[in-house]
Amino acid sequence: MRGPGLPARLARATRTAPGRLRLAGALVAVVTVAFGALTAWQVESRAQAAQRVVSYSQPLSQAAADINRALADADTTAATGFLLAGAEPKAVRDRYEQDLATASRLIAEAAARTTASSPAQGWLAALNQQVPVYAGLVENARANNRQGYPLGGAYLRYASDQMRTVLLPAAAQLTAAENRELADDYAAARAVPWAAYGLGVLALAVLGWVQVVLFRRTNRVFNVGLLGATAAVLAGVLWLTVAGLGARGALEESERKGAAPLRALNAARVDVLTARLAENLHYVARGSSAQYADLWAKTTGRLSGTGPRGEPTGSLADAERLAPADARAAITEAGQQYRHWSEQHAAASRLESVDGDYQGAVDATVTANAADAAKTADASFNATDQRLAQAAGAELKQFERAAGGTDGDLRTAAVAVAVLALVAAVAAARGLGRRLAEYR
Repeated sequence: MRGPGLPARLARATRTAPGRLRLAGALVAVVTVAFGALTAWQVESRAQAAQRVVSYSQPLSQAAADINRALADADTTAATGFLLAGAEPKAVRDRYEQDLATASRLIAEAAARTTASSPAQGWLAALNQQVPVYAGLVENARANNRQGYPLGGAYLRYASDQMRTVLLPAAAQLTAAENRELADDYAAARAVPWAAYGLGVLALAVLGWVQVVLFRRTNRVFNVGLLGATAAVLAGVLWLTVAGLGARGALEESERKGAAPLRALNAARVDVLTARLAENLHYVARGSSAQYADLWAKTTGRLSGTGPRGEPTGSLADAERLAPADARAAITEAGQQYRHWSEQHAAASRLESVDGDYQGAVDATVTANAADAAKTADASFNATDQRLAQAAGAELKQFERAAGGTDGDLRTAAVAVAVLALVAAVAAARGLGRRLAEYR
């Protein structure tokens, strides 16, 4: 004959005090161990997300922004070298080649680190294909320009058009894709482990209920084992709370003082480079088109402006507003250099359009003469770019300082809570075991 089923055996067990104690012990063990296991799993998943923020998402996001900036700077520098023609300094040529080398290296590194399923892979492939095409067009422009052929200007304008309509949009899409992944990892790392808290509260409730029942049946106020189990679970919940709040605060600081200011600053840096490109290409085209003057006006409108109450607006103002204290001074100085550059640009434009002095306007914009170089718009542009680069370095350090180590703190909490949950299960078993021994 088949023996009684599980429900029947449970019902029979509850009819005796030892049976009820055994069931209570099993329930406490299951709830406390489940609390430890679930907490360890949830906290470890957040630790992995925090690690991705520091070692994967943010570096890839910054690499995408650096690719964008390096390509924009290469285009700007190529136009500068073209204007100087045979007098192009070695430093200008080296900067152009370094920009392309940097972009190519970062594209290769990002492609190696990005998963095959990431949408960034498509944009990286497009960039990898198009950078050599752009470089070839620039070399054709230089070769024709050195021989005095007007075709050189056409080649350079076409190369720049490819940069602005193909490469830079692809780099912007890559940056957006990496920023989305960074935002997802931030959200995962800062998520509250509600299920773990729920099991922690349930474990405390079960332990409290068992102790109340024992008190009513035995008139013994304290059970050392169950008190120890309660203390262990409570310590686990508190550890989880402290570690979670600490990691969340550190990650929020890293975003507030590092990641978010860097995104705003990177946008301003690309706008600065685009404005410089428009300025140079206007003279490459020898004023034959209003396209580049319009591009200058549009880009500088994005860079700076004034709101309805006279407050500064634009990407430079956003970068300064979001910047941490140790980066704000550099951005403020960059804004001052930019305003000086704008005044020089306006003066050069008057030389060309009012006085009809094209060469004078070019010389006021860029020159190979070291004695006059400090007075040109090119010098003010370089000063603006350098101050923004200085601010970017400070913000990157802020991010690393705030976010570094958060994954380790969370992993320590995961192990600690798991151990405390096991301690709670063992302590509860020993406490109930002493009560069971009284029935033997």
